[in-house]
Amino acid sequence: MQRERPNSPETSPLREAVARCRAGFIAVGLLTAVVNVLMLTGSVYMLQVYDRVLPSRSIPTLVALSIAVLIVYIFLGVFDWARQRILSRIGAALDESLSGPVVASILRITPKSKSAGSQPARDLDTVRGFLSSMGPTALFDLPWIPLYAGLCFLLHPLLGWTLVAGAVLLVLLTLWSEFAGRAPAKDAATAGAQKSFALEAARRNAELVAALGMEQRVVDRIKQHNARHGLAQQRASDVSLSIGSISKTLRFVLQSTNLGLGAWLVVQGEASGGVMIASSILTSRALAPVELAIGQWKPFLSARGSWTRLNEALKATAKKEPEVAPKPASQKLTVEDIYVAAPGSAAPILKGINLSLEAGQALGVIGPSASGKSTLARALVGVWQANRGEIRLDGATLDQWPAEVRGGMIGYLPQDIELFDGTIADNICRFDPKATSADIQAAAEAAGANEMILRLANGYETQIGEAGSTLSGGQRQRIALARALYKDPFLVVLDEPNSNLDSEGELALEKAVETIRLRGGIAVVIAHRRSALAKADLALALNAGQQVAFGPKDEVLKKVLAPAAVVPQEAPALKAVAAQGARS
Repeated sequence: MQRERPNSPETSPLREAVARCRAGFIAVGLLTAVVNVLMLTGSVYMLQVYDRVLPSRSIPTLVALSIAVLIVYIFLGVFDWARQRILSRIGAALDESLSGPVVASILRITPKSKSAGSQPARDLDTVRGFLSSMGPTALFDLPWIPLYAGLCFLLHPLLGWTLVAGAVLLVLLTLWSEFAGRAPAKDAATAGAQKSFALEAARRNAELVAALGMEQRVVDRIKQHNARHGLAQQRASDVSLSIGSISKTLRFVLQSTNLGLGAWLVVQGEASGGVMIASSILTSRALAPVELAIGQWKPFLSARGSWTRLNEALKATAKKEPEVAPKPASQKLTVEDIYVAAPGSAAPILKGINLSLEAGQALGVIGPSASGKSTLARALVGVWQANRGEIRLDGATLDQWPAEVRGGMIGYLPQDIELFDGTIADNICRFDPKATSADIQAAAEAAGANEMILRLANGYETQIGEAGSTLSGGQRQRIALARALYKDPFLVVLDEPNSNLDSEGELALEKAVETIRLRGGIAVVIAHRRSALAKADLALALNAGQQVAFGPKDEVLKKVLAPAAVVPQEAPALKAVAAQGARS
C-alpha cells in the first residue's frame, strides 16, 4: 500500500502560486506608497522656489533646496527601480511555480483536445511578460490619485475640482477601453492560437509536404491564418492606440488648464506663482498613471485572458492523487461493458466491450480499419476514459493508483511512434532518473534491440534527435518496444507493433510476447498482420466498435474466417473481420 498526500480539488495552482508571492506584492505596495509620496518633490520644490527663493533672492536657500531635492530624487529612483525588480522577480517566481503544473496540464489535455497544443505555456509567458512590464506599476499607482487631488484642493478648490473632472474623464476612457478592447483582444488571442497550431502541424509534416508538392498550398493556408490574426491584432491595436491618443491629449489639456487657472488665480490674488506651477505638476503626476494604464490596456487584456485560460486549463486537468493506493497489479485485467468515445465527441467508438485476461495470457485484437482497435488500446492504458463501464487491474480501476505507479505497471507501444530528443538509453528508461544500466539493457534485450543498439556509433548513448529523426522506422519501433517493456510492466499493450519490422524484428516481437507471458504479465497485441499474433492464446475480433468474438485464438480465427457458418445477424460483422484477416 502506498499513502500519498491528497491534492484538494478546491486547491488552485494559480492561487497557491500567487499566495507564495504575497510578500512580494506587499513590498511593491509599500514601495509604491513611498514612490508616490516622493513624487511630490517636484511640486514642493517649485512651490518653495517661487514663494521663498525668488522673493528673498537667497542663493544659499536655493542651493540647499536643490541638494535636498537631488537626494530625494536619488531615493525615488532607487525605490522605483526596486519595485520594478520585485515585480520582475514575482513574474519569475510565478513562472517557476507554475511551469510544472502547466507542462503537466499540456500533457494531460493533449489526448483530450489535440487543438490545445502548448497554449497554456504561451499563456504563462504572457503573464510573466506583463508582470515584468510597466503595466503593473500603473495599476499600483492608480489608487494614489486621490492624494494628488487632495493636495490640489489644499492649494485651491477650483484646481482640485479641475483635476477631479479630468480624472473622471480618464477613468471613463479606461472603462471604454475595457469594453471596446475585450472582444478584439479575445479574437486576436484565438486567431494567434490557430496560427500557431497550423504552423506546428506544417512543421511536423514537412517531409510529407515536400514529397507531395503541397508547399505552396500549405503556405497559402497559413497566410490565411496570419491574415486573420493580423486583422484581429490591428483591431485591438486600433482601439488601444485611439484611446491612448485621446487620453494623452486630454492630459495635456488638463495640465495646461490647471496652469491657466493657476495664472488666473495669481492675477486675482488668490494664489501665488508657486501654487500655479505646483498645481500643474500635481495634475500631470495624478493623471500619468491613468494614461499609462490606458497605454498598457492591450497587454493587460492579453495577460488577463491568458490568466483566465491558464486557470481553466489547470482546473480542467487537475488530478487528485489517491490517498491510499492498491499494491501493483499482478493477477488479471477485466474490461466490463465499456463504451468509449473520442475526446470531445458524444458518439461512442467502442460499444459494450467485455473481456477478462489472467496473468500469463496474451490477447490478439483483430478487425478492419476503424473498428476501434486503437481506441481500445488507448482505453486500456488510461489515455482515453471510458464513458460507461470499467477497466480494472486486479479489481481496481486505473485511477486508484498514482500516475507514476500506474505507469510503472503499464507498457504501451502506440501506433504512431514518438521518441524524445535525447539518448537511446533516455528513451528506453522513460527518462527515469533512477534507471540502472542493467534495467535499460534488460528492456532492450527483451525487445531484441540490444545488438541493433550496440551497432550504432555510440551505442546506448546515441543521440536520436527530435522524434528519433536519425533512426529508421524499424529502429524507432524496436526502441519504442524496449521502452514499453522497461522494468517488466504487468500489462503491455502493443498497437501495430510490427508495422515497420523486418523478419528479424518480427521474431524479436514474438519472443517479447512470449517472455511477457512466461514472467506472468499480460500482453495485448493489436495487429492487421496475423504474424504478430503468433504467441497470443486469446483473440478479440472487433467490427464497427462492437465485439464480434472473444475466446481462444484458434476458435476466434476459425469463426471470423468462416462467417457463413454463423447465424445471419452476425454474418456481416464477421465477414468484415474475415476480409481483413484474408488480406493480412
